Amino acid sequence: MPHTSDPLRKLGFLTIGLFDESDPRPGHESTLEIIELGERLGFDSAWVRHRHLQYGISSPVAVLAAATQRTRRIDLGTAVIPLGWENPLRLAEDLATVDILSGGRLNPGVSVGPPMHYDRVRPALYPDTGDVEDFSYRRVRRLLDFVGGEPATGVSGTEGFETFSDRVQPHAPGLIRRMWYGGASLRSAQWAGENGMNFLTSSVVKAEESEDFAEIQLSHIHTFRAHHPDGARARVSQGLVVIPTDTASPEQRAKYEEYARTRTPRTTAPQGPARMLFAPDLVGTSEQIAERLYAHAAFREVDEVAFALPFTFDHEDYTQILTDIATKLGPALGWHPTA
Repeated sequence: MPHTSDPLRKLGFLTIGLFDESDPRPGHESTLEIIELGERLGFDSAWVRHRHLQYGISSPVAVLAAATQRTRRIDLGTAVIPLGWENPLRLAEDLATVDILSGGRLNPGVSVGPPMHYDRVRPALYPDTGDVEDFSYRRVRRLLDFVGGEPATGVSGTEGFETFSDRVQPHAPGLIRRMWYGGASLRSAQWAGENGMNFLTSSVVKAEESEDFAEIQLSHIHTFRAHHPDGARARVSQGLVVIPTDTASPEQRAKYEEYARTRTPRTTAPQGPARMLFAPDLVGTSEQIAERLYAHAAFREVDEVAFALPFTFDHEDYTQILTDIATKLGPALGWHPTA
C-alpha cells in the first residue's frame, strides 16, 4: 500500500437525493437517513446535490435544515447551488438561518452561469427580467457580501412597532469563511482564490490545457491557491465518484461495475463545445481504490474529499458503500473517524 506524508484529514460524501415522483417523501427520508448514518460512521461532512425540475433534491437548504435537527456534529454542505436560479439576498437569509440552526456547521457551495435549458426555463423563472439578469461572478460577490454582513439597504432602526436591520438577519458569524465555489475551469479557480472562497473540485473539468483529467484538476488547484490570500493553506475538496466493493454482494459488485462501464466512454475525450472532461468512476476494493487515488496527481494535493455517491443506486447500496468508505478506504488513506 502506498503512503503519503499528508494523510487525509477530512472525509465527506455527496448524494443527489433521488425520489419517486408519485411518492417523494421516502426518497427525502432516505437522504436524511444516509446523512445520519454518515455521522454515526464518523464522516466529517455530508453534501447534497441540487437538481431543479428533476427527481432529485430541488431545495438542498430545506433538506439540510431538517438534517440539522437529526445530527449534532457532521458538517452539512451544498455541492452546488447554481446561483442563476437564486436571489442572492434571499439565499443569504436561508443560509444564515440554517447555519444558526446547525450550530455553525453549514458549508454552502455555489456556482454561477445561466440556468440549464435557460431558453425554456426563463418564462417561468424570470418572465419580466430574463434579458437583464446577471449570471456572472458578480452574483456570487453579492451573496458573499450579504453573508458577510455588508449593508443590504439604507433602512435601519425602528418604525412604529417594527425594528429593521440594514443587513441580512440572522447574521451567522463564521459562515463567510465556509463559503465554497464549485469550479471546473481555470477562470473559476482564479476567481474563487481572489475572492477568498474555498474551492470544490469534482469529477468534471474543462479541458483547457490538456486532455489528462488529473493534470487539469491539478492546474486548477495550483491556480486557486496561487491567487488565494491563504496560499498553500487554502481549502480544496476533491469529489470523485468512489465505489468500494469490500463488503458488497456479488449482485452489488456486478451492478457497480456495469454502472461504471456505461459511463466510461465520456472519460476518454472532452465532450461537447465546452470540452468537458469526466473522471473515471473508481470501483474496486478499498486497497485498489487507494492505489489509484495515490497515483492521482490532484488527489495528492488535497487533504479533504467529498466522495460522490452514484446517482441511481438503492438505499442498501449507499449504506454498504458509505460503511466501506468509513471503515476501510478512509483508514487506507490515513483518515481516522471523528468520535
